[in-house]
Amino acid sequence: MNAAKGTPDRRVFDEIAALATEQRNPRTLDLDTRDVQGILAAIHAEDRTVADTVGRELARIAQAVELAVAAIRAGGRIVYVGAGTSGRLGVLDAAECPPTFGTPPTLVRGIIAGGARALTRAVEGAEDREDEGREAMRKARVGRHDFVVGIAASRRTPFVQAALAEAIARGARTALVCCTPREEVTIAVDVVIALVVGPEALMGSTRMKAGSAQKMTLNMLTTATMVRLGKVYENMMVDLMATSRKLVERGRRTLMTVTGIGYDEACATLERAGGSVKTAIVMTKAGVTRAQAEKRLAAADGFVRAALEGTR
Repeated sequence: MNAAKGTPDRRVFDEIAALATEQRNPRTLDLDTRDVQGILAAIHAEDRTVADTVGRELARIAQAVELAVAAIRAGGRIVYVGAGTSGRLGVLDAAECPPTFGTPPTLVRGIIAGGARALTRAVEGAEDREDEGREAMRKARVGRHDFVVGIAASRRTPFVQAALAEAIARGARTALVCCTPREEVTIAVDVVIALVVGPEALMGSTRMKAGSAQKMTLNMLTTATMVRLGKVYENMMVDLMATSRKLVERGRRTLMTVTGIGYDEACATLERAGGSVKTAIVMTKAGVTRAQAEKRLAAADGFVRAALEGTR
């Protein structure tokens, strides 16, 4: 019988019992006696602390962004690896990058313990399989140009720990996003983002505050990375992939907002620009042809502002 089935292991018991993510919250000891409004108020009060917790880690998140930018500029990728809720959050963030920033699906990749079926249901014991964590890095062909981000609320998830160790051995730069104190992290990653949100309203349910903090952090990581790579002009998505009617119309609205032209002209300009919002903006604001706009953007490494100013 394996540990997931209940084989006694006092060492593991003691390790888990000591985790910050496994403590009882003294503010919600009466959760089961509250009415619905009271339950929701207790959860909301805990959730309100999350943003400040993330804010205290901005310097470390910035370090992770710099590593991500460097990896992508060197031809590498961002690779998220996690289990359970943490794994699902990584896969979600990776999946949202192509439509938001026009990136290829391989540029930001999410790996979850237990594979694709773990996205919709728990896969028993998947988070404990160290060999599968190492194998996931080998299958992904992680190398020295990649940036691997482990996501583990408890910081101890064996699948994630093994994956990070393998990534380090393969020369990749690494980070760990966890919800335990930094001094408790034992693996030698480049950056530890310690989101110490404290005990959950429901003891051990890290899909709550811990999950919210992780989601906010991943949003920041990829968004800031893409801004630094020229995927944003002012505060607008200019490399979005028009994969739905909503995104098609968002592209038109972006062009209209930036340039002041009308809807019909925006439609026509985007068609002449081959659907590229970036190209259409430069064509309109600089008064140049598509070929000239594309040349300007290439010289500016894709940054719209630099293409318009003629500088990088």
